[in-house]
This record gives sequence, C-alpha cells and structure tokens, in this order.
Amino acid sequence: MKIYGKNVLFMTNPKEIKKVYLSKSRKDKDVFDYLIQNKIHYVLTENSILDCMTHENHQGIILDVEDFNYADLKEVLDGAFLLILDHLEDPHNFGAIIRTAEAAGVDGIIIPKDRSVSVNATVMKTSVGTLNKMKIVKVTNLVETVKKLQKNNFFVYGADMVGSDIRQCSFASKKVLVIGNEGKGISELLKKNCDEMVSIPMKGEVNSLNASVAGAILIFKMGGLS
Repeated sequence: MKIYGKNVLFMTNPKEIKKVYLSKSRKDKDVFDYLIQNKIHYVLTENSILDCMTHENHQGIILDVEDFNYADLKEVLDGAFLLILDHLEDPHNFGAIIRTAEAAGVDGIIIPKDRSVSVNATVMKTSVGTLNKMKIVKVTNLVETVKKLQKNNFFVYGADMVGSDIRQCSFASKKVLVIGNEGKGISELLKKNCDEMVSIPMKGEVNSLNASVAGAILIFKMGGLS
C-alpha cells in the first residue's frame, strides 16, 4: 500500500515501511536523519514520478508499506464500546472517525467488506497516527454481526435523525454505535436490528450533520466524556 506525507512518515512504524520514495527537491535533515537512524531504504526520484504514483498532495514523500492488518471480530468482543460504520464511503470521514474513536477510548470499529471505504492512504493520513492504535474489523454481513454482538451482551444504538434525544439517554455499559452512510444513513434492515435509535437535537435550520461530526458528538457523549 502506498501512503504519503511527512507527518505520516514519522507516525508510521519503521518496521512496516518497505521503501520510501523521496523527491530530489527535499532537503529536510530531519527526514534523512530519521530514515538513516531507522535503516529505512529510500529512493530519490523526480517529483513528476511521485505525481504519477498518487494524485494526492504527497509533499514529496511516498511510503510503500505493508497492507493494513485487519482484526478479527473475536478480538473486540471483550471491549465495552464499539462502532459500526454502515457502508461509509468517504475516506476523510473514516479517518476522522478513527481519530475521534481512539481519543474517546473506543475498543474497535467494524466495517463491511463490500461497498464501503477501506483503510487506504487517505484514511491513514486523515487519522493522524491513530490508525495503528485502533482495531478495525471487516465483516461480510452487518446484520448478522449485530446479532452476534447482542448475544455477547452488547446494546446496539443506531444514529438517526428520528430517535431518542442523546441528552436523555442512559447508555449501557457494553454498547455499539452504528453510524450510517453519508447520504442514505443506516439501512432499514440494520435499523430494525438496533436496540434503540438515538439522535442529536438540532436548533438551527440544518437538519443533518457530516457523518464524522455527528459521529464525534455521539461517540464522546456515549463514552461519558462530554
């Protein structure tokens, strides 16, 4: 997997870096010192070649790293607070949610294998070094996963515009928060399998929030940190 950026270089475990491609125009002593100290193989190349490797703002640094290692569902069943992302599509939202989840003490994030954003370079950069501290689980069927979590004593809350006011909710000690797709929200079948739907009260004319913003409010409220 190719990831990019100076900050990402310093936040990535050196053992997971196979090679670093550097623009010949970069002269940062701290970058070269870091590469040499950690015995990371690097190649100097033209900026135009880096542009062909990614269309994102790579800052003259591209890392070739091991593919992300997803966790198994069994690894998060002992946790107290999990997230399910129902076919989220925007990698920036995914990365931002990972960052919030790590800060709030979430024990794991569950995503579907199909029709959903996966861990990629944008997710890694947006999560700002927290990705490797969070267990990410890929599952085939979200509804079956919810049922399995309920059998393991998790209470499942779905985020929706029509639901219980989060200010009035008392949350279970073992809980799951389901955050829906940016445009469609949570699928109807998944809604039917949630134990309770919760909502964020709105005072202004805007009737919905960005998935990562809404997620942050709910995550911190449910985690008892707000």
